[in-house]
Amino acid sequence: MEILQAFETYLQSQDRADLTVKGYRSDVVQFAHWFEQTNGETFTLPGVTPTDVREYRQYLLVVERRKASTVNRRLAALSVLMNWATTTGLIDRDPTQDVRLVPQASPGPKYLDKKQQFALQRAIERDLQISRLRYPKRWRSRQRDASLVIFLLHTGLRLQEALDLRLSDLVFGDRKGQVTVQQGKGGKQRSVPLNAEARKALQDWLSVRPEGGNEYIWVAVENDQEGALSSRSVQRVILRLGQDAGLPHLTPHVLRHTFGKNLIDSGVGLEKVAALLGHANLNTTRIYITPNQNDLEQAVDQLTIT
Repeated sequence: MEILQAFETYLQSQDRADLTVKGYRSDVVQFAHWFEQTNGETFTLPGVTPTDVREYRQYLLVVERRKASTVNRRLAALSVLMNWATTTGLIDRDPTQDVRLVPQASPGPKYLDKKQQFALQRAIERDLQISRLRYPKRWRSRQRDASLVIFLLHTGLRLQEALDLRLSDLVFGDRKGQVTVQQGKGGKQRSVPLNAEARKALQDWLSVRPEGGNEYIWVAVENDQEGALSSRSVQRVILRLGQDAGLPHLTPHVLRHTFGKNLIDSGVGLEKVAALLGHANLNTTRIYITPNQNDLEQAVDQLTIT
């Protein structure tokens, strides 16, 4: 479908993440299939009406019994498509404009509790021990992977912020240190202090990091590739270590959320947490004081019958 290809090209031009582009495309395809089956006509952008969007919303809720988050995600993808089509003159009016999202309670962020953090730490240590025994020529890459995961967990940096770091952005010693994020979200620069765990992770990696002209902190080991590691390769590493720790859905953002939640649990104020995470709005930081499903389960488990 040519319109889908043009829409995908537009999303890529907006620097949308690959997973976001893939998800939007999938959501639009599912709506197109529903549209054709329901109306008995070929899907076209001018053919979509506000009634179609409202009926699709109801279909997802009542027939497919989808969660509010899933319905809202699909409606959001459709809204982006129609907004783009309106802007480019493909349609005269956005049919999603007056369609309400499904109200839902905020679930709170996904993060690792203390037990899960301990399990991840043990998985990292085991991976390093085994790699030194079995992969004497490749264990340095495992050290890099271990150090990077620990670094993310103790700095709360977005993955791309960490991968964009250069040696010149790093200042640290035995007792303190910091990294400077040159281009955070919105192009903002910020400095993030390094605690003892983050400093040790960096020291362990820098002690074995290949020398050369590559100025990025996190670099490839097996080849002379210039530039930083790719985010995709790091995501695979995090997924692998997460699976080893019994955390099959571990992502870089879960590590970031864990850092934020740990700060809140330690009594750090929202303003400081926002500054460390690079949030422009305190409302974004408030998610860390919103209970997630794990918090609710723990609260219920504390009930006793007397």
